[in-house]
Order: sequence, then structure tokens, then C-alpha cells
Amino acid sequence: MATVLSSTSSTVLLDKPLQLDSGQALDRVTIAYETYGELAPDKSNAILVHHALTGDQHVASPHPITGKPGWWDRMIGRGKPIDTDRFFVICANVIGSCMGSTGPASDAADGGRYGMRFPVITIRDMVRAQVALLDALGIGQLHAVVGGSMGGMQALSLAANFPERAARVLAIATTPRHSAQNIAFHEVGRQAIMADPNWQGGDYYDSGNTPDKGLAVARMAAHITYLSEAGLTGKFGRRLQDREAKSFGFDADFQVESYLRYQGLAFTDRFDANSYLYITRAMDYFDLAEEHGGRLADAFAGTPARFCVVSFDTDWLYPTAESRAIVHALNAVAAPVSFVELSAPYGHDSFLLEVPSLDRVVTGFLNG
Repeated sequence: MATVLSSTSSTVLLDKPLQLDSGQALDRVTIAYETYGELAPDKSNAILVHHALTGDQHVASPHPITGKPGWWDRMIGRGKPIDTDRFFVICANVIGSCMGSTGPASDAADGGRYGMRFPVITIRDMVRAQVALLDALGIGQLHAVVGGSMGGMQALSLAANFPERAARVLAIATTPRHSAQNIAFHEVGRQAIMADPNWQGGDYYDSGNTPDKGLAVARMAAHITYLSEAGLTGKFGRRLQDREAKSFGFDADFQVESYLRYQGLAFTDRFDANSYLYITRAMDYFDLAEEHGGRLADAFAGTPARFCVVSFDTDWLYPTAESRAIVHALNAVAAPVSFVELSAPYGHDSFLLEVPSLDRVVTGFLNG
């Protein structure tokens, strides 16, 4: 029988408004988070793990809605690469999300849901909220920040904007800014949500009708970008469902169609459509160079942290060239950095799946 990792689920209500890049301030911000392991008396063993777009704070514990293992259960735990016998691991739900942290589904000051009245947020705003959480926990400097995909964006943002807060930065399968293609894929998903009649301009919370169809299509479109062509071909090819295929129709004739529909429908059980709109927009706005005068190297000028950047050879969403741009910027300011491109068949999702070489990289970097 598998051992369930002990975790603590908590929330923090920030004691002052959170200033946002938009110029607005978000009042009464709640941050939901989980912790694993024990914090050392000198608080030197804390690791902050940032989640990706559709992730949450349940990084290594069963999800309360789906019952599935945490999204990085294979990486965090006793004797695992992020070893909870040694490290105190924190994972917080980002603001704008829907798993306990303040977001569009939260109550505004007038008692109604925010909906589309929720202020525009950025990746840097998410990081500001998590730094406020660290302050509430009394943690000055982290042993490391770790993140993949959007989590990697947060790790880089923390290193650039709060350089004294982390001794190590591990950024996996990520990018310093979104390409036009990335933005285009996200816009398809957003339009699918907003085209659903049940979206109702974002004011659907008390209507009894949620834009599940639009959100499912958004998830399907995004999920394609997380996989590799070789991986899809190997897993599904052009195989039909185990039934007599219709010549044409709206039923899922191909196995890959059925798989994508399942991914889309399952997603609607645990995620909020408005949160998807806000978080994808935050990712699209992210441009670490633009935040620091247009030169990526200037984002890391004077950072004392050690960096490790990891990419995957089949990741076409954030290809290796994006990671190399980060490494070149770090080299330009003489920041200590190691870089590796790993071979894996799973595309962008490789950082979430069984890739033993990634385990070795994570273990070596955090324990070195």
C-alpha cells in the first residue's frame, strides 16, 4: 500500500492590501497553501514550489475534489528528489485561482462575487502574494524555489524581483516570455469560454449554470500543446474506439478524441472558468525582460542565487531555445547557472511524468 505523505493545509489572510502591477490594490487577500515536512529551527530548509496554470497547492497530497494524488506526488516526499525528511516544502495556490486563494470566485467587499470585476493580475503579482506568505511564516530566505511551466515563470520572477529571498532557483520547462503562438493558443481557449452562453459575462456563480462546455474546449486545446506529436502517435495513433466506428458523426470515433474529451470534462469539475481567463492572461503578459528595461540579463543583475535551468527535447510549447535565452542572460551577469536539456517522449508535460534523469537533476541541485 502506498504511503500517504502527511501535509498541513492552511490559509493566511494578508494583514494589508496587496499592491498590483495594474496600480490597483487587492484588499483582504487570502492565500491557501500546504506544507510538508518540518521547518528547521533556523528556517533554512524551506523550499517553495510554484504550481503551473491548472495546478494548485495540493502538490503531494490527494486532491480534495478528484481524490487523485498530488500533481507532483512523484517528486515530493520521504526519500524522493525533494525529500521531506530534509526539507520543509511549501506550495501555495496562486491569487486569481480557485482553490482557496483570492480569485474571481471570491466575495468582493460588497458581498457579491468578483467575477470579471476582479483586477487584472500578473505573474509578479502572484509572486508578491507568495512573498507576503513567506513573511507571514517568518521565512526570510528559502533554500530554493522550484517550478515548472508557469511555476518556472514564478521562480524566475521571484529571483528577479526579490533576489534575496532564495538561495537556489530551479526553473523547469519554462520561458522568460510568451511567444505569439503561445498567446494565440490561450486566446482560442478564452474565446471558447466566453462563447459559451452560460458564461454570462462572467456572472454565472449564482445562476446554477456554469460555462463547462467552453472551459472543456479550452482545456482540450491547451492539453494538445502539453503533449508531443510522437507521444500522441505512440499512445493513440489513428486507432478507433473499441466499437464499430461511424463513417462520420459527433461521437468520438478515434481514441485520441475520447482522451481529449475526457481531459476537458474532468477539468470542469475542479477549475473555475474565470480563473482560467485571468491566469492565462497573466502568463501572456509575462515578459521578464520588459519588466527590467528590455534586457533579460538586467532582470538578474546582482542576484546572489544559484540557478538550474532544465528543458526537454520534445517540448514544443517552451522549446529548449527559451531555456537557453535564460541561461545566456544569467551568463551575461556572471550568475552561477547549470543547464541541461533532457530527452523525454512526453512533450511539455515531461516535468510532471516519470523521467528519472529529471529526478537526478533535482536531487543533485537541491542537495549540492
